[in-house]
Amino acid sequence: MANKIKLYLVDDHQMLIDGLKAILSSEKDFEIVGECTFPLLAFEQIQLIKPDVVLTDINMPELNGIELVRKLHPRMGNTKFIALSMFGERSYIKDMLQAGVSGYILKNTGREELVKAITMVSKGFEYFSEEVAHALDSNPVNDEKINTIHLTEREIDIIDCISKEMTNAQIAETLFISERTVETHRKNIFRKTGIKGVVGLVKFALDKGFIK
Repeated sequence: MANKIKLYLVDDHQMLIDGLKAILSSEKDFEIVGECTFPLLAFEQIQLIKPDVVLTDINMPELNGIELVRKLHPRMGNTKFIALSMFGERSYIKDMLQAGVSGYILKNTGREELVKAITMVSKGFEYFSEEVAHALDSNPVNDEKINTIHLTEREIDIIDCISKEMTNAQIAETLFISERTVETHRKNIFRKTGIKGVVGLVKFALDKGFIK
């Protein structure tokens, strides 16, 4: 019998944790190994328990989900993180991605999608709910001004793959992410850089030292 996926739940509302437990405890492939409504305590417990996947809220007192993941991610090489939040704004999503989450889903998600997200992330893939993917794709007129272009490590990995003339399917297989996630990252890269074509993107990445 395969090992169960060990889950740890972090949210400052016990009612939400109880709801997650009611949904997930009946899943034969999951085992809830910890829960906490106090992020600072969760920070200590997660390092001791070493769960496979941590589901965490974002807006919490003392230590928000962004900082929690940012502090834990470098220390927990085998633990994956999923943001479970009521906030679908791009700023929250981008901050959580940069902190190190592998997934981002909204609290209005259904049982089936929640189970799918946990399963995919535990296997090394990334997962974003449809609303989150749309938020990442959006390009509002009043978007933040980027004086210095900042590309995430994942975006640089994708540019490197693009420079090798890999298809979206090949990139997805190489980086253990979905093709939809690859497409989302590609759109973000072109939006950030303002470059329209692949040749220009590769030249830009070479000039900036992002790839060699």
